[in-house]
Amino acid sequence: MAKTQNRPQAPALSAEKAKEMSDRFDQVLRDYRGDAGDLESAIGMYVLGRHLGWKPLYIIHSKKTVAKYEEILGINIREEFPEEGPAAERSIGFKIAKGFSNFWKVVSGEEKIDRADRKEMA
Repeated sequence: MAKTQNRPQAPALSAEKAKEMSDRFDQVLRDYRGDAGDLESAIGMYVLGRHLGWKPLYIIHSKKTVAKYEEILGINIREEFPEEGPAAERSIGFKIAKGFSNFWKVVSGEEKIDRADRKEMA
């Protein structure tokens, strides 16, 4: 595991919020029928979303993939997470995208970011 540094963290979950998240995941697990890899990835996106925010998630994943994971989880990431979370700057692709004039052109692929940079975390 990489050496930890003083990096921004998502606010600690209250006991109530932690239970809500656990209950949501339990319900999704009970109801879900389909590819277990998609379920696992959707839950991982949710966990990262708390830290990164929804804009970096659109850099990491395609719009189609985000929509698939939202459907699995029964959420809308724009309502669930902040635009930029406390660790958003750890996404190299997001840092690069912020330098472009139009975020959505980067997300749609009109303006290109190297695929490796999109998924890299600093």
